[in-house]
Amino acid sequence: MPEDPILAETRALREQLMNEVGNDLDALFTYLKKREALHPERLVSFPPRYVSSISTAKESATATSRPEKTGG
Repeated sequence: MPEDPILAETRALREQLMNEVGNDLDALFTYLKKREALHPERLVSFPPRYVSSISTAKESATATSRPEKTGG
């Protein structure tokens, strides 16, 4: 199977970033948060969505499930 060029580029960039921060995830997190602060206009946030109740969520899941076949 041929290698996907987008995946190859993504993996190369990941490796480059990790090398820059010495393969330290905490340092990577700090680095990325600093980059976020430089460009706040690029961030997207959505308001939280709350579940009204657990039973409603279960009922909703049951209502969307496939109905059983009867006779036929």
